[in-house]
Amino acid sequence: MAKRDYYEVLGVPKNASDEEIKKSYRKMAMKHHPDRNQGDAAKAAEEKFKEAKEAYEMLSDAQKRAAYDQHGFAGVDPNMRGGPGGAEAYGGFAEAFGDIFGDMFGQQRGRAGGRQVFRGSDLSYAMEVTLEEAARGKEAQIRIPSWDNCEACHGSGAKAGTQAKSCGTCGGSGSVQMRQGFFSVQQTCPTCHGSGRVIAEPCTACHGQGKIKKQKTLEVKIPAGIDSGMRIRSAGNGEPGTNGGPPGDLYIEIRLKKHDIFERDGDDLHCTVPISIVTATLGGEIDVPTLAGKAAIDIPEGTQTGKQFRLRGKGIKGVRSSYPGDLYCHIVVETPVKLTEHQRKLLRELDESLKKGGGKHSPSGDSWTDRLKSFFS
Repeated sequence: MAKRDYYEVLGVPKNASDEEIKKSYRKMAMKHHPDRNQGDAAKAAEEKFKEAKEAYEMLSDAQKRAAYDQHGFAGVDPNMRGGPGGAEAYGGFAEAFGDIFGDMFGQQRGRAGGRQVFRGSDLSYAMEVTLEEAARGKEAQIRIPSWDNCEACHGSGAKAGTQAKSCGTCGGSGSVQMRQGFFSVQQTCPTCHGSGRVIAEPCTACHGQGKIKKQKTLEVKIPAGIDSGMRIRSAGNGEPGTNGGPPGDLYIEIRLKKHDIFERDGDDLHCTVPISIVTATLGGEIDVPTLAGKAAIDIPEGTQTGKQFRLRGKGIKGVRSSYPGDLYCHIVVETPVKLTEHQRKLLRELDESLKKGGGKHSPSGDSWTDRLKSFFS
């Protein structure tokens, strides 16, 4: 069977980050692992597992990924374990593979008092900001979930007057040995779920968890130049860990509100500027808005709809930019509406006068007429 593109195997785009590649691989490896597939589906699952493993080994190593991006399969040797970058690639694979077994079999992340310790999950918070706030930056307060020790049981999880006992299944370790085919792994104890303790009478206030969910206010600093889709990491403000494990992180995802005047394109801004037919015909000076105030633009005589004016440095200075972008003003010539009879008469007189002048008053008109004649002939 012909090899499939490594990015296609993992289901990620070619510009995927290392974390996206690792996350996708973990998901596929868990799904197709031989120990999770039995019977007729086992062989096909094993092939897909090997295919995903090979793809991850290549793409998790910076040197091999660069060689693969440039030369395809000819630039890498999937069976190589030594040589430049080989140890690093294998180390990255082992790290991800360890995470997979942690998800599949409840593998420990550490130990506290003989119990398995797990890191808390990350949290995500969506924050909407205006264009002006994104350009200048701001400090904001957000409310996020937090967990405090239960006052009723003082964090033990057991009903007042009782106490938790050591788990008889795992002996208080929180894990049991389990053999899966050729593998011998530690599995989270099915009785105590990794805590190493059994609570006969759970606390009614926290239902045996030892903690109660509340809300807390968090100060967040939004850097100037941030754009929609960017994330701000707040370390340690995710969900709490299990059995004394470290908490996860909070990721604040920025969403830019729609602006009444401007549209953002990276560090550049765009806006539509309507002008009257008189100003477009005779020219003149007009004021246009910028994030810093007004700016003047000289409209040359005979300006047409679609004319673009560029104001350098009037855009936004991005988070990673050394200088601000530009502002692009797109001209739209407005057609007069709701005219009086006198105004209509004046326009007809003007039209007759323009027609007598020939094509010099309508540079696009003659070109259009010539194209029509060529088309119909």
